Amino acid sequence: MTPLQTQLPTWTAVAPTLLLGLTALVLLLVDSIDPDSTRPGALAGIATLGSLATLAVAGWFLLAGTGQTGSGGAIELYGGSLVVDGLSLFFTVVVASVVAMVSLASYDYLRDRTYQAEFYSLVLLAATGMSLMGSSGSLATVFISLELASLPSYALVAFLKDNRGSVEAGLKYFLVGAVSSAVLTFGISLVYAATGSLLLADVASAVGSAGDLVGIAGVGIVMIAGGFAFKTASVPFHFWAPEAYEGAPAPISAFLSSASKAAGFAVAFRVFAVGFPLDAVVPMGIDWSLLFAILAVVTMTLGNFAAATQENVKRMLAYSSVGHAGYALIGLAALSGGGPNGNVMGASMAHLLVYGFMNTGAFLFIAMVEHWEVGRTFEDYNGLATRAPAACLAMTVFMFSLAGLPPFGGFLSKYALFYEAIQGGFWWLAAVGAINSALSLFYYSRVVKAMWIEDPTGEFDLGATPVGLYAAVMVAAVGTLLLLPAFGPVVETAQSAATALFA
Repeated sequence: MTPLQTQLPTWTAVAPTLLLGLTALVLLLVDSIDPDSTRPGALAGIATLGSLATLAVAGWFLLAGTGQTGSGGAIELYGGSLVVDGLSLFFTVVVASVVAMVSLASYDYLRDRTYQAEFYSLVLLAATGMSLMGSSGSLATVFISLELASLPSYALVAFLKDNRGSVEAGLKYFLVGAVSSAVLTFGISLVYAATGSLLLADVASAVGSAGDLVGIAGVGIVMIAGGFAFKTASVPFHFWAPEAYEGAPAPISAFLSSASKAAGFAVAFRVFAVGFPLDAVVPMGIDWSLLFAILAVVTMTLGNFAAATQENVKRMLAYSSVGHAGYALIGLAALSGGGPNGNVMGASMAHLLVYGFMNTGAFLFIAMVEHWEVGRTFEDYNGLATRAPAACLAMTVFMFSLAGLPPFGGFLSKYALFYEAIQGGFWWLAAVGAINSALSLFYYSRVVKAMWIEDPTGEFDLGATPVGLYAAVMVAAVGTLLLLPAFGPVVETAQSAATALFA
């Protein structure tokens, strides 16, 4: 055990998650003491500091080896219902990073709006659920944490109550989310009927001897996969994403498309790697890696082709987010009985970290454009670089990084993901991913072309500089670029955390 684990009580392993929840409660307390004052600076500051504190503690634990192989293994709490290890800490870092940028950007976005404390509290409560999702060691905890992440998200999408698009998006998101939760719950009940347990470790031990109940277990696993497909905006449960992302406040679009997607993959990685090991289920005729391979191909292809047909930049990014869910699915699709499973899953985790910065930055740039009331189409962006060169340069970094062009962070993460898929014998998945990545350059470059090459269609009246939005966009751009020299340690940490799941 490391000195960190021997000096601190065991329960402190969940300190990063507790910090997110406590920050939400502090915001509600501040609002209850002075409900008539918005105090935008104080509220944004509390939310940002709370998420940065979470990021610092989770990063400290991760670097110290808490819950990892070299320090005594995963830390289990409440009978194994919560598990703190490298994977949970890694994804908490991703979630906390996104929340910090979103909270900082929301300072300007919410300046003249009411219910600001409630907005930040809902963001932090959703982030608490997302952090718990990565630590879930039981299917019961999986469901509870997923609902904790989802319920505040429904309200956040519909936050603009006077905007018909926002309210409609929130209602659609809620209805689809309710159906997917029902599917997930029914799947969990079938797995419990076949194995007699909800703890992932016990499920793994019992699923191989399900006997006559193997069919029930198989249907349950497929339904659980469907529930996770909703959370990650994967086909065929993707259709809520473009509506929700377009109608929601732009900072919330960034939050859901980055942090929520990462949390969905965090819990999927743990549930399928630990609860339904391929060595146990494939001999029974349950090959969920093949299911995810099909989902990966269809998701990345549909997402990219749909994005290429859009004229609304925010909607284009929404479909682009669906395409990136397909890339991340390779982390589950390229698994096999004896392959380098930890490497390919770790590469997918590293890609989700890079994606968290570049995708959040892109949506926050759109939030800045909405703040300027420039417009939403590619044509509205024509010549914007003449008035906001620094922000447009950051957006160029995001676009080229999302497309996977060197020398940006997205290139390294996609390269690592495709390389590990090839090493595992899934060269065709890597080929489909590379082709889709090349296609994505078409619509990402349209944004860059509009900003830097096209002539303005009218005069831009940008007004005062939105300090919080500018700072958040620049932080995301710097983070995307800094992940270039730091990518080696990042992917090694992720692969080490993923490999421990298969031990």
